[in-house]
Amino acid sequence: MTATTHLASPRRHRDRLARLAFGSALLMTLIAPALASASTTADASPQASSEAPAKADAATLKTSPNDSRDYRLLSLDNGLTVLLVSDSEADKAAASMNIDVGSASDPEDLSGLAHLLEHMLFLGTDAYPAPDAYQSFINQHGGNHNAFTASQDTNYFFDIEPDALPGALDRFSQFFIAPRFNADKLESERNVVHSEYQARLRDDGRRENDALDQVLNPDNPTTGFSVGSRATLTLPDNAQPPLRQRIIDFFKAHYGAGVMHLAVVAPQPLDDLEALVRDRFAAIPNRGLSRAKVDQPLVRPDSLPLSLDVASLRDERQLRFYFPVPDPEPFYATKPASYIANLLGHEGKGSLLEQLREAGLADGLSAGVSRGDGTHALFSVGISLTPKGAQQIPSIQASLFAAIDEIRQQGLDPWRYQEQARLAEQEFRFQQHGDPQHDATRLAMNLAHYPSRDAQFAPYRMDGFDEARIQEYLAALTPDNLLRVYSAPDVKGTATSPWFDAPYRVDRAPDWASASAIGKLSLPDPNPYIAKDLSLGDVQNAPPQHLLKTESADVWYQANVDFDTPKVEWRFSLQHPAAAANARDAALTRLLAGWLNDSLNETLYPARLAGHQFNAYAHARGMTLAFSGWRDRQPRLIERVLTQLTRGEVTDDSVARVRHQLEREWRNAPEAALYQQASRTLGEALLRPQWPAATLLDAIGDLDADDLRDYRDSYLAELHLEAMAVGDLSAETARATGESVIATLAPTLPAEAIPDLEPLDIARGLPNLQPNSTRQDSLVLRYLQGPTQSLDEQARLAVLGQLISTPFYTRLRTEQQLGYIVNAGYMPLLDAPGMSLMVQSPDTDSEMIGQRITAFLDEFDQTLAELDEASLAPYRQAVHDRLLERDTSLGALANRQWQALARDDVGFDQHERLAERVSAITPEALREAWAELRKAPAANITFDPGDAPSDLLALTADLKPLPIAD
Repeated sequence: MTATTHLASPRRHRDRLARLAFGSALLMTLIAPALASASTTADASPQASSEAPAKADAATLKTSPNDSRDYRLLSLDNGLTVLLVSDSEADKAAASMNIDVGSASDPEDLSGLAHLLEHMLFLGTDAYPAPDAYQSFINQHGGNHNAFTASQDTNYFFDIEPDALPGALDRFSQFFIAPRFNADKLESERNVVHSEYQARLRDDGRRENDALDQVLNPDNPTTGFSVGSRATLTLPDNAQPPLRQRIIDFFKAHYGAGVMHLAVVAPQPLDDLEALVRDRFAAIPNRGLSRAKVDQPLVRPDSLPLSLDVASLRDERQLRFYFPVPDPEPFYATKPASYIANLLGHEGKGSLLEQLREAGLADGLSAGVSRGDGTHALFSVGISLTPKGAQQIPSIQASLFAAIDEIRQQGLDPWRYQEQARLAEQEFRFQQHGDPQHDATRLAMNLAHYPSRDAQFAPYRMDGFDEARIQEYLAALTPDNLLRVYSAPDVKGTATSPWFDAPYRVDRAPDWASASAIGKLSLPDPNPYIAKDLSLGDVQNAPPQHLLKTESADVWYQANVDFDTPKVEWRFSLQHPAAAANARDAALTRLLAGWLNDSLNETLYPARLAGHQFNAYAHARGMTLAFSGWRDRQPRLIERVLTQLTRGEVTDDSVARVRHQLEREWRNAPEAALYQQASRTLGEALLRPQWPAATLLDAIGDLDADDLRDYRDSYLAELHLEAMAVGDLSAETARATGESVIATLAPTLPAEAIPDLEPLDIARGLPNLQPNSTRQDSLVLRYLQGPTQSLDEQARLAVLGQLISTPFYTRLRTEQQLGYIVNAGYMPLLDAPGMSLMVQSPDTDSEMIGQRITAFLDEFDQTLAELDEASLAPYRQAVHDRLLERDTSLGALANRQWQALARDDVGFDQHERLAERVSAITPEALREAWAELRKAPAANITFDPGDAPSDLLALTADLKPLPIAD
């Protein structure tokens, strides 16, 4: 359960907003303005601006022509809008309820009340009074659940085994009909909300946003503190009404069927789903509510221009340009703001980013619309600066306005809009759905923000070139209408933001320094990578086959047309025996992969826009080249990448830029979320070869282009190649591509020359291991490791993880209130089975957390002692079914098969074999496995503020590999 605040740019520079405008990632960034605060927000046609969501019949729903699922739109008698999706192939059922209210409706004296209410709804209803009734049922039946509170939306969602959907909907619907608002849980949930707030105190995005809120219009309700804390959620002892009654009053004032939107995705037929929903949700009262309209502007008209500098904790320098504009949500059908964002965010030849990169001033740029409240928004351009760029902000600003002027003068061409619309149509036509939970959440939020008929189509809809509307947005992008934000670690503040303690300073009358634009800017040419042949190939589904085998190369191929898309996924693993043998070589391998991506950025950006994705990434065995996209024109992309890898010029500028990015990443590692650092520390301690960030930072030192040139030559001279193609292509085409790649790379080594990545055995025990962290919370991650890597051990621990998850959460979070981040479950390291129990707390030290975990484990001994076959059966079935879940996209299928190859699972059936072992598990087998775990040493990752990091490599130097089998 999370509370969101408006982040100035939560997607960092490598996740370009303009690039995402028509990709599948837009399904998440555009599901609703509340979640698209830093993304290119959807727009609509002028005639649609007065059109309210909901009230449509099934015949009007716009779906992809290749979408085989069945849809039904309903409006129940109480006003609840429902979208049912019957997917006969779905392995899970899912539901999401979106309510048109969020933190912007918090009363002035109770910031965070909407978020606290969200938490309280999980803790019992009249029909199911137990505080963990919902969570236990979901977990018992292999599901997941969560919720989030945004500024104007609150969303609850879950997934579960299909047969358990009626019971889940029984419990879920009661949240909105008869919640208990348990008085005895009020204090604990207020503490949990406070812990959630404390866990995010050092998040730079929230710190910057907190400072930004201080210069925005305080009368706009989206600029308040949204998460909540003990201080903001505490009333005087004699307050009337008391806090519990205020929660109830807020619920009645803002939760009603008329402002709720439900989406259900499941394999059951539509008639069955409709009966389930009508029976369970018809009792939600309507209450005659509507979405609150925000009248006050985000920025006071007399406050601009304005400059804001904010001190960051991470070693990075961000420059953001904000311009107040009308919220483009009403214009989603023509997307005028997205049109501008795509041109400003372009990264190809002549683009703003290319000029800044060539000058050594920046390494990333994003453009889009953020903080939309339905009426007002901010058009934003975010630039990730180098240290040199931080010294030339006036020139960067001049370059931005030169790019905007270029769009005004040369960029208003219908063909550019038509090209964007063509790409959007291609993506919509071959839309691949995510997992049911993702889809349900996306659709519920789209129902809340767009006409119901466009719940699927809204992010892709581009009805026509609206030059007048585009001109209106361009007219707002001027120096006099600018709020500029610069964040860096060396900023000296004159004030401190109230909730996240960010030092900042404000210049309310900036005199923008005059400077010249950098380089010669130009707009993009027509995109040469747009696929023309989108016909489906004449292939049949088949299991993976070993298509090519030589002494030094293996090429695998799997024809798959399950997703009705003419796309192909290629993976090429360029394996080298010393790719991670020492920290220096590991750093050089990362530098090589980073250089390949960086050096092709401008050249391949049009390909990415056209739906062809490429990424090179380093790993313990070497480097993988991953390609994803349309079958048409993909071979030319592969050829271009290989040409660059083998013969491209390794320039000083590119190497320096990538080295700076890697150094920044590794230097900022201690600022990551503490629970993420703990998991990373566990992997660094128990996997070989694996190198901590601090070690890599030391190793990269002053490596330069000469070092990388030498390394590239030696790396390419000793390769083993492993490759796989998955998708809509013939064996002949795959073979031709594989042969071409083998000829180009000329690998020389057999597979046996490449060392394996090995999990280590902690049988002899370890001292507590501390991560390298600057965080202020305390944490314990206790890792219980299985004795071998056998399938039997994996099966037993996977079921134990399913059993332990809910009771651990209930005891240590709900009852003992140790913190917001509390979880337990199965956590394998490669094929080494293990269980992780983690607690992060703002006010309980690691010693006490450890004692509480030990006490819980003692109690769980008794739980297992009493476990019988009937109690075990649903948990066992949940693990079995999860192992056999279908892939929801071509990329997911390719990644699963690729991971199987990395484990030498050339039968591609380990999941099936593991599922068989799970089905055979008995209560006695679990008791035996648990007894072994309890006797064996555990690995403990612990942290309290100020702890020095452990020397992981020294402490684990004499550990042996975990046995593969008994």
